[in-house]
Amino acid sequence: MILAGDIGGTNTRLALFRTDAGHLHLQHEQIYSSRKHAGLAEIIQLFRKDSHDAIHQAAFGIAGPVLHGRVSASNLPWVIEEASLASECGLDKVFLINDLEAHASGVDDLEPSDFISLNSPAGAEGNAALIAAGTGLGEAGLYDDGNRRHAFPCEGGHSDFAPRNQLEIGLLQYLLNKFERVSYERILSGPGLKNVYDFLRDSGTEEEPPWLRDELSQASDATATISQHGMSGTAAICVRALDVFVTIYGAEAGNLALKLMATGGVFVSGGIASHILSKLTGPEFLQAFVAKGRLQPVLEKIPVKIITNDRVGLIGAARYALNRQARPSATR
Repeated sequence: MILAGDIGGTNTRLALFRTDAGHLHLQHEQIYSSRKHAGLAEIIQLFRKDSHDAIHQAAFGIAGPVLHGRVSASNLPWVIEEASLASECGLDKVFLINDLEAHASGVDDLEPSDFISLNSPAGAEGNAALIAAGTGLGEAGLYDDGNRRHAFPCEGGHSDFAPRNQLEIGLLQYLLNKFERVSYERILSGPGLKNVYDFLRDSGTEEEPPWLRDELSQASDATATISQHGMSGTAAICVRALDVFVTIYGAEAGNLALKLMATGGVFVSGGIASHILSKLTGPEFLQAFVAKGRLQPVLEKIPVKIITNDRVGLIGAARYALNRQARPSATR
């Protein structure tokens, strides 16, 4: 049995996987609200009360840079260390990996039905990339050694936002008045969509209807309200906010593809994708993805797929642990 976790700023998902000849079989899964708990150890102990299976090894994908077995979660007040977590939870071995490294580790365990293809170039092979907007913006890569692909983390979501037109220059200037610096995560995330909306309203680019202002003032999740009205088309400012979000999302996915020379594909994951699926499958995302000047012919040959299986992070964490079992003497 392998205990796997996908730890985000909003939810923590834990699952048990049984392994059989290199295959992973999900046995039990539970979702917890991350911010309602003092730390990951507390959640693991709750989970284990419901399971009496013998668990010796665990792997957890966590939003944040993992360095030397330690991570300060990006969107949670948690500091987690492998050794102390193993000791607290009675586990022989714990692996902490970046959450997007976990997502990337799970890509090759998914079924064809777990993807929606935005294009269909022929003969794609080589390195791949993964990008996921949710509570924050995560990015990761898959290095192809000619036999199989190996996931690796990166923190590209925190790289500087690069505007491409006058509207986005205005957005950058607006956000610089709110933040010391502006990364892509300030835009491509749940809070980021609200930042885009605020810019459109405060700059006078779009008008906020009084009924929407009242609704947002009472909403427990303003981002969800903006997304809902943007998808349904009931408020022009929300539609515009989603359009800006999607085009910048596509542009940054293209940037990541160039940086990693991801000729084997770019995969879009994360909680936001499932909520704005019809927007992502429209033309704007892919148009922004390929709009790279002289390199556009390269981008046009890269397959782009949306991952629809929301367990990919759990599967990838379990796969990482299983791969480590196969090479116990390897060093991190």
